[in-house]
Amino acid sequence: MEHHNRNATLTAPRAAWVRMAWVPVLLGWVLGCGAQLLQPALWPAERYALAATAGGVGLLVAGWRARPGGWWLAAVAAAVLGWGQVGWRAADLAARLWPVALDGSVWQARWQVVDLPRQHPHGHAVRVQVLALQAVGSTPAAPPPLPIDVWLHQRDDRAQTPAPWPGQVWQGQLRLRQVQGSANPQGFDAAAWGWRQGLAAQAATVGSPQWVRHDPWAYPVAHARAVVRAAIQQRLAQRFDDATVGLLVALVTGDQASIPAPGWDVIRATGVAHLVAISGLHVTMFAAAAVLGLGRLWRAWGRRRPTLLLRWPAPVVAAWAGLALATAYAVFAGWGIPAQRTLLMLAIVLALRLAGRGWPWPVTWLTALAAVLLIDPWAWLQAGFWLSFVAVAVLFGQGRDVVFGTDGGTRVRAAALQLWRSQWVVTLALAPLLLAWFGQVSVVGWLANLAAVPWVTWGITPLALLGVAVPPVLDAAAWLAQALWWLLERLAAWPGAVWHRPAVPWPLVALATVGAYALVQRGPWLWRAWGALLLWPALAWRPPAPAPGTFEVLLPDVGQGSAAIVRTARHTLVFDTGPPMGQRTAAERVLLPQLRALGARVDAVVISHDDSDHASGASLVFQAWPRAARWHATPSAWGDASAALPCRAGAAWTWDGVPFTFIHPPPDGAWAGDNERSCVLVVGQGEAAAVLPGDIPATVEQAIAAAYPGLRAGLLVAAHHGSRTSTSDVWLDTLRPRVVAIQAGVGNRYGHPHPQVLQRLQARGIDVVSTQRCGAITWRSAAPQRWDCARDQRRFYWQTGAAATAAAAPAPAPQ
Repeated sequence: MEHHNRNATLTAPRAAWVRMAWVPVLLGWVLGCGAQLLQPALWPAERYALAATAGGVGLLVAGWRARPGGWWLAAVAAAVLGWGQVGWRAADLAARLWPVALDGSVWQARWQVVDLPRQHPHGHAVRVQVLALQAVGSTPAAPPPLPIDVWLHQRDDRAQTPAPWPGQVWQGQLRLRQVQGSANPQGFDAAAWGWRQGLAAQAATVGSPQWVRHDPWAYPVAHARAVVRAAIQQRLAQRFDDATVGLLVALVTGDQASIPAPGWDVIRATGVAHLVAISGLHVTMFAAAAVLGLGRLWRAWGRRRPTLLLRWPAPVVAAWAGLALATAYAVFAGWGIPAQRTLLMLAIVLALRLAGRGWPWPVTWLTALAAVLLIDPWAWLQAGFWLSFVAVAVLFGQGRDVVFGTDGGTRVRAAALQLWRSQWVVTLALAPLLLAWFGQVSVVGWLANLAAVPWVTWGITPLALLGVAVPPVLDAAAWLAQALWWLLERLAAWPGAVWHRPAVPWPLVALATVGAYALVQRGPWLWRAWGALLLWPALAWRPPAPAPGTFEVLLPDVGQGSAAIVRTARHTLVFDTGPPMGQRTAAERVLLPQLRALGARVDAVVISHDDSDHASGASLVFQAWPRAARWHATPSAWGDASAALPCRAGAAWTWDGVPFTFIHPPPDGAWAGDNERSCVLVVGQGEAAAVLPGDIPATVEQAIAAAYPGLRAGLLVAAHHGSRTSTSDVWLDTLRPRVVAIQAGVGNRYGHPHPQVLQRLQARGIDVVSTQRCGAITWRSAAPQRWDCARDQRRFYWQTGAAATAAAAPAPAPQ
């Protein structure tokens, strides 16, 4: 008896400690995974393996000792384990990346399509697995071990090459590069996206590839998704618009790329993007329907064989089978983070209920979060990860309303009230994160979701899924989807439908997120008041502006094109708006987000000339700031010529003590060519001035140099992207710039910047900075000898490829 009591005394604290230790252990794991992503460069894989081993041993020791107060040891051990295993996986992926020395090289290759292709204006983009490589010519380094995953851009050609299909094997020549894209303070991080996807390189076809064979069973899920997508498009494309068809494809297969760009504008403006993804609502609905149907089937079968029900009760069988079917649906639809989170939570709750136990919701929530990071530690970098888990935490914190009465009307009213409350609560709670990630939040989102959530969850999605097996039902889903688009388009067109805010530092975003969470919770008003106070620093934040008498020039990374933002203390000017970018423009993808992140009010827009790489998307800037002055070399070329002013030499004004002066074209209109007539703007004066020349050739440069022999520049933007026909000796000797900035696309077909231009600059000892290497460039008149690179502002180990490595150099070396 005495021995039994002693064991009970020893085991009770152990059991209590184990229950309490889950929260710090899970938090330690999550924070350890996140901390590893902050490393600017990776260590050798052996160090991470050692750290993971030490963390695992520490967890075992903490669990074996099981002493009250020892939770801190478990938390630290879990953090070290999480940090080490993420680092080890990152080092393994880094070893398979395409070498910098081979960037741009051409290879004879054989590859297999592994996922759904995406159509773009010039062909298709698709994930492939490269199976064989043979160098075309000599190479300075060896490729990584095969096979490797590559993001392939296959251009359409005159040979009418068919679209790629999952399982197909192709051969041909590929030009391979490391995964990289434009680098701007605000915008899409292609390097991070490629890392999350496990891509070793990006490639483009050279010439016409040849089809070799088709093996649909190599990637059966992707093949099935492609078949279903094609069936939906074939049935509906002739009778419904692209947005309606794309929405149904996205809901069934998870292929969000099927929705056209205008459709995404409406989705973002109305805040219903979570419904387009295969979200928790869809998975939960699918699981609930599967449990209900399978439960009835099992009971019907059990009437014939009662022993089955005794051994395997219908609720248990239906629950596990429903979870398995929901998992299959999530995998088929792309296995996104919201689906992963929902399935993990459903599995945890199901297992606890069948075991007759219960966990507090924070433990369930943290367990699912930690499991998602175990599957994909770089989910930390995705907006969807944070939005999904924060939204669920908010809803968990709300609890459930107690509904009195059992009649149908009472239940419907209670469900409607719960839907209304959940929508405005989630909208308010997620607002800080939405503003931080996207720079905007939908004001009409709560109203749009009131209609869209039940419409999509209980109407469109079930009919679309059933329509895969019964095609006529798909027509009904399409009619419902078309009605939804009609409503969303009108809500998106409301004035003030979207609220934009300047970019806020992440510490203030975190503070505001905590404040928003406290504000929407049911609790004492004092707590809500504190929550409102925590929101204030983020709401009051304003990005710093140049001091009076000074200015800054931001040259965004827009690829093979030109755009510039000039800011003084209280004014902003846009000089050119950049090139097209796929189905969109640089103005929409780069320029507008950057202007809104700066909190800028655009006062003037200058379009140097009509070339598409300088003027695409200008109408979007005019639409966003309709009162801005508009300058152009040939206003008559515009649809509304009366709204534009001619940028003639001599036109000038002053903002906040900073002079702005046009020095070309001359009033007499002597220059006939489009490039020759480019507007040339000088901002500031003396060695702290910036010269923005458009695409003027050397002949115009020489004419300006002769007309303004005393012109000097601290910053000169190279004309025509560094073309050999510009940035002449006379131009450089006259301006004597401290810094020359070149805006050109990586690997552009024109060879910009030309080696002769780089040689002229190097011979004069002029500092050179290029968006190819630097990303977005920021130059300030207060320190004319310096500049900032966007790639240097955000240095992470997944950016240590060609672009990031080159960005560390102060100037590009001439080739």
